[in-house]
Amino acid sequence: MIALVGNPNTGKSTLFNALGTGRTAKVSNLTGTTVSVLRGTLTVGERKVDLLDIPGTYSLAGQSPDEWVAVRAVLGVGSERPDLVVFLADAVRLERSLYLALQLLELRVPMVVAVNLLDEARRQGLDVDLEALQRDLGVPVVGISARNREGLDVLKSRIALALQAPPDAAPVHGWSPELTEALARVEAHLPEHLARPGMASVVALSLDGDATPDPALQVESLKADLAGLPSAVTELVQTRYRWLDARAPSWRGRTIEVERTVSDRIDAVVLHPVAGTVLFLGVMLLVFTMLFSWADPFIGAIEGVFGSLGGAVSGLFGATPGPMATVLRDFLVQGIVGGVGSVLVFVPQIGLLFFFLALLEDSGYLARAAHLADRVLRAAGLPGRAFVPLLSGYACAVPAIMATRTLPRFRDRLLTMMVIPLTSCSARLPVYSLVIAAVFPATLAGVPFGVRPLALLGMYAFSTLMAVLASVVLGRLVLPADRGTSLIELVPYRVPSPRVVLESTWRNVKDFVQEAGGVILLATVVLWAMLYFPRVDGAALMTPDVRAEAVASGRDLAEVQKSLELERSFAGRVGHAIEPAIRPLGFDWKTGVGIIGAFAAREVFVSTLGVMYGIAEGEEQATVLRDRIRDEKRPDGTRRWTPLTGVSLMVFFALAMQCTSTLAVLVKETRGYRWPAFVFVFMTALAWSASLVVYQGGRLLGFV
Repeated sequence: MIALVGNPNTGKSTLFNALGTGRTAKVSNLTGTTVSVLRGTLTVGERKVDLLDIPGTYSLAGQSPDEWVAVRAVLGVGSERPDLVVFLADAVRLERSLYLALQLLELRVPMVVAVNLLDEARRQGLDVDLEALQRDLGVPVVGISARNREGLDVLKSRIALALQAPPDAAPVHGWSPELTEALARVEAHLPEHLARPGMASVVALSLDGDATPDPALQVESLKADLAGLPSAVTELVQTRYRWLDARAPSWRGRTIEVERTVSDRIDAVVLHPVAGTVLFLGVMLLVFTMLFSWADPFIGAIEGVFGSLGGAVSGLFGATPGPMATVLRDFLVQGIVGGVGSVLVFVPQIGLLFFFLALLEDSGYLARAAHLADRVLRAAGLPGRAFVPLLSGYACAVPAIMATRTLPRFRDRLLTMMVIPLTSCSARLPVYSLVIAAVFPATLAGVPFGVRPLALLGMYAFSTLMAVLASVVLGRLVLPADRGTSLIELVPYRVPSPRVVLESTWRNVKDFVQEAGGVILLATVVLWAMLYFPRVDGAALMTPDVRAEAVASGRDLAEVQKSLELERSFAGRVGHAIEPAIRPLGFDWKTGVGIIGAFAAREVFVSTLGVMYGIAEGEEQATVLRDRIRDEKRPDGTRRWTPLTGVSLMVFFALAMQCTSTLAVLVKETRGYRWPAFVFVFMTALAWSASLVVYQGGRLLGFV
């Protein structure tokens, strides 16, 4: 077994793909892309061996659980120990990346060093003396460019030789007598699975942080072994860097600095606190503008295809099918065809979003944007790289949650995923638009701006504020673990590779359809069944009084019948059952049914409410529904829907977890149901409490 090891963004995943392992690893020009071990098969001569793509790390002294994924894989803790390590060094940042190589040599790990990114080094006028580097390290050294597949044949031949006769790796520097003695004491107390030469220095550095390197370690006892040597950590680090600094001049010579100067000039604008922020907002505005404008035709086409498919399936049953045939027809058309359509309708936005993110990642720009946002987000308990997923949440939470895969630590990913659903996604916009148009006047005396645009802006500002506050609270109370240091590497600018961009886009779309799509389809069918069963005779419910009232009010008789049938469905009964709980929020049972229907997708609230109010489908449906809501009266003659009721409902929708698709993706990304269940309960409780405060507080203040 062979393991690919190196710093983040040195090209391990690119090399993994280029070697033809039969698996495809995610590749991007952004640190922390690989967050788990990926296994493939490499053919070396006539021999087939397992090849592991291990998460990038700057040191074997892991300070977080994610960093220890790499450490444990290299050491073979809990799994098979690799026979050989292929260490990827960055030709542009050679000295820094070799710090980890020195640690591997101290552990006597058989190793071949592959100096990657030679093409970028040449563009920056940097030379690498591979022979001098090989003499100093004492292990085979090969120069490659994984992106261009340069030097891969030589690398494979060196790997084949190393597997037959493993290189005799050994430390290239020594410690002071005092440190050597202290490390010997540490080594004597290591558990059997960690007992190997050089491991004491790894453990010593890890103990300097707050993370527990391994559950089997007696942390306090080991710290006592080093207590008499306060400078142990300093010497461990400085000795390695002194060795690297002393020999670095013999490994390379710099000829020109044209490329670096151009990069620095670009960064002077991109990283400027003001100009860089304006530029980033402009870039993201352009991205989301294209996201909506480009996705709409594809979304319309998908809806049209599934609409036609539903019509074709319905036509197979004839004009007057029997009772069982009617149920089967509706199940196939509304449940299955409609359910599959509800999955695939996300594909255009997901595909385009990940296409643009891949372009920004591979160009090196996304790392700069994360650097700009890091200070603000870290104050809220989030890493800078969480900015793009959070911003994506305003379009759709589903691809935004999937975009958190670029975050290297699971704790940061989890916190970001818990906050993303609080951002006002595009599915909330139809609800906001309906309620605002129904309960707010277009203008108000003394207000120089339109009331409705201000109300809409206020809802987006409210959701943003709640997302920030939630990240602070959850980051301190629910996930209080050390956030670690903020290390965002400014990777080099590159021309995006079409192959890398398209592969990344295809992989994310495929993952969504294969893994999250099934859960969404199942949940959609369940919600359809709740709204469809039990079947009642709608015609018998159309009493003369009901019919006369419908005719007098101009309501469509067929839609009134649908409304009566829906009231007696399982969802309608649940709406009546939950009415006591939602009445303090200003809602009635009809709104409760709309809320239940919104779990399929938030925008379903509008169409469900349309059925409840007996409105025929058509292009004027939204306008008629708005008027019906505005004109509805309580038994005492007062308006049922007031501005206060509308604000309460919008606050509820802004904070509640009413999206089956989002929950399905959370289940997939967190690999379980515990955290999605927590998010659902937390957001539901928050939504109910906030809505209660708004409605009851408003009534106490005299608002209606």
